[in-house]
Amino acid sequence: MARIASVNIPDNKRICISLTYVYGIGTNTAKQICAIAKIGENVKVKELTEADLSRLREIIEKNFKVEGTLRREVSMNIKKKKDIHCYEGLRHIRGLPVRGQRTHSNARTRKGKAVAIAGKKKVTK
Repeated sequence: MARIASVNIPDNKRICISLTYVYGIGTNTAKQICAIAKIGENVKVKELTEADLSRLREIIEKNFKVEGTLRREVSMNIKKKKDIHCYEGLRHIRGLPVRGQRTHSNARTRKGKAVAIAGKKKVTK
């Protein structure tokens, strides 16, 4: 397996697909990286030479934030919003959707499992 940005990428897939295994690289970014490195998008990882792989590593290292650096930056941004108690920070603290989604009937992923509320009991005389 080839190793790029401290991630093992699969050998038997196309380079554009394999690069998406790295956190912070999506399909469009992978295609840009292939274009910069002058490597065909349909070439499989096992067909690449060591020089090609080192070129890919260098391009990713210079031009893109990936893996640990990106994760750290994202978590620091969220922490900053929580600390200053802005609206998004409060939503993160409460575990609710942050970007304006409705919560009346959805948002089960953020809110967790639904808790049943007991109905009103009839008063008997």
